Amino acid sequence: MGAYAAAYERSIADPTRFWGLAARDVRWLVPPDRVLDDGAPPFYRWFTGGELNTCDNALDRHVDEGRGDQRALIYDSPVTGTARGYTYRELRDLVARFAGALRAQGVDRGDRVVIYLPMIPEAVIAMLACARLGAVHSVVFGGFAARELAVRIDDARPKAVVSASCGIEGGRVVPYKPLLDEALGLAKHKVERCVIRQREQLHADLVRPRDVEWDEAVEAARPVECVPVAATDPLYILYTSGTTGRPKGVVRDNGGHAVALRWSMENVFGVGPGDVFWAASDVGWVVGHSYIVYAPLLTGCTTVLYEGKPVGTPDAGAFWRVAAQHRVKVLFAAPTAIRAIKKEDPDGALLAGHDLSALDTLFLAGERLDPDTYHWASRVLDRPVIDHWWQTETGWPIVANLRGLEPMPIKPGSPSVPVPGYDVRVLGPDGAPVPPGTDGDIAIRLPLPPGTLPTLWQDDERFVESYLTRHPGHYLTGDGGHVDEDGYVWVMGRTDDVINVAGHRLSTGTMEEVIAAHPAVAECAVIGVEDPLKGQVPRGFVVLKSGVLAEPGELGEELVRMVRDQVGPVAALKRVEVVAALPKTRSGKILRGVMRGIADGKEVTVPSTIEDTAVLDELRPVLRPPAP
Repeated sequence: MGAYAAAYERSIADPTRFWGLAARDVRWLVPPDRVLDDGAPPFYRWFTGGELNTCDNALDRHVDEGRGDQRALIYDSPVTGTARGYTYRELRDLVARFAGALRAQGVDRGDRVVIYLPMIPEAVIAMLACARLGAVHSVVFGGFAARELAVRIDDARPKAVVSASCGIEGGRVVPYKPLLDEALGLAKHKVERCVIRQREQLHADLVRPRDVEWDEAVEAARPVECVPVAATDPLYILYTSGTTGRPKGVVRDNGGHAVALRWSMENVFGVGPGDVFWAASDVGWVVGHSYIVYAPLLTGCTTVLYEGKPVGTPDAGAFWRVAAQHRVKVLFAAPTAIRAIKKEDPDGALLAGHDLSALDTLFLAGERLDPDTYHWASRVLDRPVIDHWWQTETGWPIVANLRGLEPMPIKPGSPSVPVPGYDVRVLGPDGAPVPPGTDGDIAIRLPLPPGTLPTLWQDDERFVESYLTRHPGHYLTGDGGHVDEDGYVWVMGRTDDVINVAGHRLSTGTMEEVIAAHPAVAECAVIGVEDPLKGQVPRGFVVLKSGVLAEPGELGEELVRMVRDQVGPVAALKRVEVVAALPKTRSGKILRGVMRGIADGKEVTVPSTIEDTAVLDELRPVLRPPAP
């Protein structure tokens, strides 16, 4: 039995022993009484009776153990021309001082703090300062509109908000303070204090005495020590989209989170203390929480905070410049970022001149990794490209190729195998497991491992209704797919992206995989639209690679033939249209649900996370042409 199989078997057969051993890598102030408290299913709690502080484990511990002069954080901002590093000692001192500033504003253990900041070091400092105080942070992505921010303020009911005068999107300065002021006016909950980081690109007007400048607050503050909290106390709330339109507040506890993320760094990503790890995401998303801030610092790594884009700041070689300059060992990005780079630089010419000898692995997650993007990245980088799959709710990977435990053969299109701790099942409509190769609901048998959501913020009922009702005893991921004969998991997309054509269940992800393999296609989307005869039929939309010239009608017919040949006539794909761009969220996810609603003639709510509304406006006539 290999190392992976042995570890996985132990984690499922005896999770108490497995995670009890992993917990030894965390500094406990009071050791837990129980590793797994399963006394009130479906609500399971990890490391009950234990006390710790996440900031202590992320910063103070490393200083105490002699790593104080090692770089903890590198801030690289091509949009401001800034790059600087912070040692563990420097970062600890900054965090301790800002924790004192928050305490002076009335924030204490258990209070909530909303953080509405761009990708600047103060975002990391504010998150860790909350953890230091035992306060609960709720980071809201800096691009959210005022109404969405107000909804989150009303749900979290924060004692304070930490924000900035502006963010920078490419070459555009985005004022944050007017959005914050509008949100505070819309919210029913009245926030007592706001701490505002003034940036040199834009000075914000403050509302005294509610608002205080960051520098003023820090100058008047005294550093504070870490506050002990229970392992089961919440560390943060992170809101994710709900099917009702009301965001769901995913809760992350302190103890299980620290244990799971620490374990994942060495076993999933193959990095340890002193290595440089770069997650090219945003602190407003779960990747930023887990793998920009907490996991690297819990492990004693150097983490990179990048305020820029994969293309345009200044060009499609930006990622390779950052990786080379900072000697990055592991780069973690979304497939969308790699596709954007591939579109602008299809031959990888901008890799030239960058010393990537330190780069060991490229990890991709956040959406399905199509084989064409995988093959391109593998070819131009000439190193392992690793797909993995997880969710905001889980906080760390569910399925991955575990590079630190036992690297396994790669199957393009599959994120590989279940990570130890996750009892992954594929279930049919009746809740019974389906045979290998058969699509169904991907679910995880309870209990979920440490670090995953124990519930939703102050809404146990919605937690059960959203995730635990459809298949009792299992967590419903909301994704569909299958497991093959080798145990590899194939995630084919959200279950609402599975379409029913004349009684046949078909995955749009399967069709996208075929279309994306065409050499002219940069990216694509396939949606199911209503059809009076067959129930639903698929429609495809493609964006061409930069510099490619193709006759849209001929290309569309060719792509339809490819799908017919590789998926079968049952796919019933008859239309593939060339478009200038696909509508996406700022995190890079294609808005397939919105596209489907427009095509079906339904009223749709365009999310505030959309990257560019003009893209959607241009696509509307193509999605639903005017009646003749």
